[in-house]
Amino acid sequence: MRLGFTIQEAYTFLFFGLVLLAALGTFYVSWALGRAIAPERQQRLRAVSSRLRMAWWLIVVFTIAFLLGQPALLVFFAFISFFLLREFIAITPTKPTDHYALVIAFYLAIPLQYLAIGFDQPEIYTLFIPVYLFLVLPVIMAFSRDTDRYLERVAKVQWGLMLCVFCLSHAPAIAMLDLTRYGSSGPLLMLFFLLVIFVSDLTSSIASSMLGGRTLRFNMNRTVVGNVIGGIGGIIASALMFWITPFRFWQALLMALAVVIAGVLGDIVFNCVRRSMGGERLAGEGDIYITRGLLARLAPITFAAPVFYHLTTIFFITYKDVF
Repeated sequence: MRLGFTIQEAYTFLFFGLVLLAALGTFYVSWALGRAIAPERQQRLRAVSSRLRMAWWLIVVFTIAFLLGQPALLVFFAFISFFLLREFIAITPTKPTDHYALVIAFYLAIPLQYLAIGFDQPEIYTLFIPVYLFLVLPVIMAFSRDTDRYLERVAKVQWGLMLCVFCLSHAPAIAMLDLTRYGSSGPLLMLFFLLVIFVSDLTSSIASSMLGGRTLRFNMNRTVVGNVIGGIGGIIASALMFWITPFRFWQALLMALAVVIAGVLGDIVFNCVRRSMGGERLAGEGDIYITRGLLARLAPITFAAPVFYHLTTIFFITYKDVF
């Protein structure tokens, strides 16, 4: 590995860096909330606090990835997919006739998707949901002979699976990549990806609360200036961590840029979904429970994970000798 670090030393460095970042952010929020008067600023600070709570869940992911191994990591993400899909379905109206489609989504699609990742079968986990389940679910729902808003109901279940299971499952799939020829490892690359997303998201929240400015239409807790600074923060984080990846310095910056852009797009899509279903207040960024508010917290990961996974696979595994 670059800079003479072992994989375990690199993990320890990232672990303590994340703990320090979470501690500093928590201190800032506690200090700022005691002085905030405007309701809008208080709301933005609560959003920052929500993002900081995610730091401790990231620490759990760090621990699982390096102490308990990849099977435990897959189980952890499978449960996260389950809770994320449950929240998605909770804010999208369904009917009793959709029962069998939902059973397939929760109790067949999630286990099979993560089992395919665990057995390193990319031909399955990259096609199972977007191809086969996209064809099977409309058939299952058609057998109920309930045609009331049929297309809308099918689309909601399909997109719930795509966003909450298919996209999110690419995060642990990154940990399965064989990067030994680069002196790196899949789990370290997954942590690089998660930290870029987290730093970008947290920096955006803090900058929005501190600097204010024009509010984004799709997220009232973010500003244009905050989002720009957040993107810069994610890219700076990638520059500081490029040595744990298979990337050169400039490649790490480009990969981080792709991750940041995809993360912002994911945030836009999920906020539009929640608002279109009247779910802004159902599970917001300030919710303290891991089983609620996941749509708000994990939105950037859902879009960024498959983008990062496939860019890495294409340029550093499949066509490594071409590029």
